[in-house]
Amino acid sequence: MNVHLLYHDRDFDPDAALPAQAETVARDLELDTLLAAMAGDDDFLRTISRAVLLAATPASVRTVRYRQQVLRDCLAHPERIRALYATVLDTLDTERRAMRFWAFGHSPTSLLHRGVELLSMLLEQIRTIRNFSKDHSQEFESEGFRTLFDRLDKELDDAYLSALEAQIETLRFKHGVLIGAQLGPGNKGANYALKELREDDNWLQRLLPLNHADEYTFRIAERDEAGHTALAELRERGIATVADALAQAGDHVLGFFKQMRSELAFYIATMNLHAALSKTGAGLCFPEPVPTEQRRLAATGLYDACLTLSTSQPAVPNDLAADDISMLIVTGANRGGKSTFLRALGIAQIMLQAGLFITAERFSANLCTRIFTHFKQTEDAAMHSGKFEEELLRMCDIVDELAPHALLLLNESFAATNEKEGSEVARQVCTALLERHIKCVFVTHLYSFAHTLHETGRADVLYLRAERLDDGERSFRVLPSAPLDTSFGKDIFERIFIENVDNSTEKVDKTPHTA
Repeated sequence: MNVHLLYHDRDFDPDAALPAQAETVARDLELDTLLAAMAGDDDFLRTISRAVLLAATPASVRTVRYRQQVLRDCLAHPERIRALYATVLDTLDTERRAMRFWAFGHSPTSLLHRGVELLSMLLEQIRTIRNFSKDHSQEFESEGFRTLFDRLDKELDDAYLSALEAQIETLRFKHGVLIGAQLGPGNKGANYALKELREDDNWLQRLLPLNHADEYTFRIAERDEAGHTALAELRERGIATVADALAQAGDHVLGFFKQMRSELAFYIATMNLHAALSKTGAGLCFPEPVPTEQRRLAATGLYDACLTLSTSQPAVPNDLAADDISMLIVTGANRGGKSTFLRALGIAQIMLQAGLFITAERFSANLCTRIFTHFKQTEDAAMHSGKFEEELLRMCDIVDELAPHALLLLNESFAATNEKEGSEVARQVCTALLERHIKCVFVTHLYSFAHTLHETGRADVLYLRAERLDDGERSFRVLPSAPLDTSFGKDIFERIFIENVDNSTEKVDKTPHTA
């Protein structure tokens, strides 16, 4: 039995290794805030959500739309999905408690008892799942759920379940076991095999010599411990193969419930996230994915999901029209919302590729083979090299993993050195990335870099600038604009002189003094 709620053609592997740089991406984009809203105090929900969001396997448009359909069903019927998930959890919890008794037995008899008890317990839970499917399948519209319910109905019909129940009763061997064997070299027993005990056959008939002239019986004395031991060994040999097969069958059915738990867990976590964001009054939409090879990036009312969750109110939204663009250069004043805008784009891309809704009125983007971040790091006293060298080493690690059509988010990279050197390094790195078809968003204060690239007139580079809104507060929005002189010196000058003028009725000389 397959679940196939995350992929249309395969099951999700919750144990797959996360890709290189995944931890860095999670830290830079502050995904812990998102994961906390998804999982709450449930470590399993957190683990599964993290695995899906940071998965190494590139998403496809087919997969994204497939998950969006399943998620729409979950949001339309949250009580049904939570009840189904609770049934799966109860099954696994019951299995853990019931199987403790057999945990230390490894003999064929012990394995046989474990398999029988496990299948007997799972049979009742299978009936519960199937009844859920029969009662509610018509309420669901997604390909994922309808295929799952159809599979349950066809592969676990009444005839199959009745036959399975009868087989379980047979394997309890209430009337003993019938074992066949042959004489091997030296007249030793060989080829022991469990035989089917016919319904019209019983031990009384087998003991009657008139009916079975070619068969013989023997009795073991009650005090013959060696004889009883030998007979027990014969029984163990006879049922060994059946016990192994039964154990594998039980584990296979149990694996279905474990897989369903993993895949449903992601949608349970997503429903939690939807509820948390809805409480803030934030707008949500299902994004439109396009193939990797295209260059699409368009948004209306996009905001940072993590910031919204942290402040319990929507952040300042941004609009963006960047189709056919491979690189965005974002400049502007300090504390102008550039880093927030960058995180909003990164989180939106991750949520899109995972098949989730987006914190925006509208969002569309091409899928990326991988997502990387290169953010300015705080000073670390334990570093064995200079800060600029550390930046270059981190960039080298990213370059080793880069592939065409990946997305790289850079936040004030190469700012640990002087303006001239940092701008030249940024220019060379970004030129190489564009040649390798890497999609980039670069927040920077490097004046020379931004202006030098702007002067080339490349049509695949879009320039954005943080501009203050006329809302009576210190709020900024990122808008299309040619790069301005946004060096740290000018930001400090404007903060000291211009803001003081805005807050004072006196005229102030705005001319900076020469040190």
